[in-house]
Amino acid sequence: MAIKRGSKVDCSYSGSSMTDLMFLLLIFMIIATTLINPNAIKLMLPKSANQLKDKAITTVSIKDNGSNRYTYYVELENVGSREGIERALQKRLEGQEEPTISLHADKSVEWDEIVQVMNIAKDNGYKLIAATQP
Repeated sequence: MAIKRGSKVDCSYSGSSMTDLMFLLLIFMIIATTLINPNAIKLMLPKSANQLKDKAITTVSIKDNGSNRYTYYVELENVGSREGIERALQKRLEGQEEPTISLHADKSVEWDEIVQVMNIAKDNGYKLIAATQP
């Protein structure tokens, strides 16, 4: 007489559900990292074929509001004027070795304003990088 057991334990493992989860996490991370924008101030940067990969400690942004009125930012903080840029940079870059600033300026900003910010960097011994889009 042949007696059969009613339940047999299966020792195999299926990893397909785990791979599905990994692909979903990978897609989520790819989408999330493309949404991160380091500079939240919307500027139309000039185009350039040369790109420099230096790491700036802080950013200075000049936004054109029309009719020769400009808004000045150090990182995301509105500093109001060129003198405010100098004060904010001195406070932020105090004690840094070879401080580097990235200058973001609208295409429509006059060269006089850009040169004034460059002079602030030169007078205080900061290295300046002009930000462009490729």
